[in-house]
Amino acid sequence: MDIYEEIVQLRRQGRKGAVATITTARGSIPSFQTAKMLVRDDGSIAGTIGGGCVEAEVWQAAREVMEEERPRTLTFNLNNNPKYDNGLVCGGTLEVFVEPLLPSALLYIFGAGHVAYNLYKVAQVAGFEVTVIDDRESYANRERFPDAREVIAEGFEQVVQRLHVPESAYVVIVTRGHRDDMKVLRWAVNLNLRYLGMIGSKRKTIAIYKELEREGIPAEKFAEVHAPVGLEIGAVTPEEIAVAIVAEMIAVRRRAVPNLPNKAYPYVSRTSLSETAQDAVAERADHS
Repeated sequence: MDIYEEIVQLRRQGRKGAVATITTARGSIPSFQTAKMLVRDDGSIAGTIGGGCVEAEVWQAAREVMEEERPRTLTFNLNNNPKYDNGLVCGGTLEVFVEPLLPSALLYIFGAGHVAYNLYKVAQVAGFEVTVIDDRESYANRERFPDAREVIAEGFEQVVQRLHVPESAYVVIVTRGHRDDMKVLRWAVNLNLRYLGMIGSKRKTIAIYKELEREGIPAEKFAEVHAPVGLEIGAVTPEEIAVAIVAEMIAVRRRAVPNLPNKAYPYVSRTSLSETAQDAVAERADHS
């Protein structure tokens, strides 16, 4: 089994993992320096660093590393700790570097209007791989989004039936109308995504939530939706709104979420300038 091929395969699937590498080895150890082990997000492994209790501890650390998304170095002294006795003649020390293996930051933009276009541009600069979906071929095309990972010109309800979106993905709903926003949100709230955002004011958002609740979707499903989408920076233009959205996605990506303003449903009635601007942009899109 080629561990590098396994790593590539894992990344293609949009899954997490962690790679453990023996970086330092002194004396007799049950493996060799540079030995590697891949731990996948489901707990399965590829490769080995020698087995026994050392490997078991590294496996547990790898699970924590992929969750925290931060590397860690572990040191083992096989001379002094009898629990590392695995029946082999070992009496050395080793260090194991465990690094997270993170999937590409995939962004799915539903809508291809002015906000979506600027979001695509800003998100690419920030390192996101972008897929754009819209039901209008005049908007969703390669001429408008030349560097997108994928551009899909098809009805939203048809696309979501066949689209495979990993849990590590980011989804932003910026279609040209509230009805289409609701179609996508109805599907997206069940995906357990890394990030889910929807354009519009609190007033519009609550109206959509209540209609979906009447359909039987539990209110708690909306607790993690970022709506109004983007950080509150007073954004008004499509370009500024795009920057606010990407900034919020970066905060989620870098685990700065506790510092984000609380947007949990139900909302207060106060409407900000940015929210009014989001509705205004959406209204212009409705008539385009």
